[in-house]
Amino acid sequence: MLTVDIDNNSGFCAGVIRAISTAETFLKKIHEEGQEAKRLYSLGAIVHNDAELNRLVNLGLVTIDKEDLEEMVDAQGEHLLIRAHGEPPQTYMTAEKLGFNVIDCTCPVVLRLQERIKEAYNIQKETGNGQIIIFGKIGHAEVLGLIGQTDGSAIVVENVEMLEEFAQNGQINLNIPTEIFSQTTKSPAEYSRLSARLEEMMSQACELPVERFRGRRLLVIHDTICAQVATRHERLSKFALTHDIIIFVSGKASSNGKVLRELCKSLNIRTYQIDSVSEIKREWFRADDKVGVCGATSTPKWLLEEVAEYILELNKYVPAWEEKFADGDKE
Repeated sequence: MLTVDIDNNSGFCAGVIRAISTAETFLKKIHEEGQEAKRLYSLGAIVHNDAELNRLVNLGLVTIDKEDLEEMVDAQGEHLLIRAHGEPPQTYMTAEKLGFNVIDCTCPVVLRLQERIKEAYNIQKETGNGQIIIFGKIGHAEVLGLIGQTDGSAIVVENVEMLEEFAQNGQINLNIPTEIFSQTTKSPAEYSRLSARLEEMMSQACELPVERFRGRRLLVIHDTICAQVATRHERLSKFALTHDIIIFVSGKASSNGKVLRELCKSLNIRTYQIDSVSEIKREWFRADDKVGVCGATSTPKWLLEEVAEYILELNKYVPAWEEKFADGDKE
C-alpha cells in the first residue's frame, strides 16, 4: 500500500517566516485602515517560491529589483522591505536618499555574518595585508550583501574546482593571511571539504606540515552556516534514505533548494523536484511506495501538504501522513 510522509523539518526557516510575517502584518494594517493607496515594496522576491509569492502579491506586496530602485526619483513615505537575504550598505544609502521607510527583515544569522565579515575586512584593511574568501553562489542576494561589507573585494568561490583555479591564476594568494566564510545556507559537508583543501594548498605553499601551518594562524575558517540549515541536512539525509521515493518541492531559483535537492538525489536516486502539483506524474509511483515529501527553506508547509494530498488522490489511498500531524505538529 502506498503511503505518504511529510518531512516535519522542511518548510520556511525562521528568517523567511519573520520576513513574511512582517509583510503580512503591514499589508493587513494598510487594508484595515483603508489606506490601499499605500504600498509595501519588497526588494527582490521575499521567498523563492512562486505559489507563496502569488499569495503575497494578492495581499498587495509589490516586488521590485535593483534596476527599479535605481530608476526611482522620489519614494517619500513609501515602505521598502529588505528580505531575509540582506543587502549591501549601498542599498540602504540609496533607499534613504530616495525617502523610503526601510523595514529591515535581514535574517539575524545573516546580519551577524555581515558584521563578522566587515570586522575581518576592517582589520585586514588596517594592516594592509590579507584576503577574504566567501564560499557561496555567485550573484546570490545574500552573497552580494556579504561582498558589500568588504567594498567589493571579497573573493567568492562556488566549489573546490573554482578554488583551485583561482589559486592557480593568482586570484587567490596562498601566502597571505586569509579568512574564509560561508553563505549561511550552503552544505556543511561541501564547506568542510573546500576549507580543508584551502588549508592543504596554503600549507604546501608555505612548505609546512598542516599542523605547523595551523599554528601560524594564516588561515581562519569561520563556522557561519546557519545551525537550523546544518541540522536540516542531517535530518533530511535520514528522511531520504528511509523512503522509496522523494518528491522535493522547491522553486528552481532557490539556492538552498538546489543544495538540498542534490543531497536527496545523492542518497535516493528516485528524487524528483517540482514547483507545484501540476508537475507530478503518475508513472513515478509504485503501488507499495513509501513516499517522502520535503522541501527547501523557501517552501511553505501548506504547499507540502497540498502535494501530499495530491499524490494520495492520484493513487487513491488513505492519507497516512495526516495522522502524523494529528497531535499538534501540523502548521
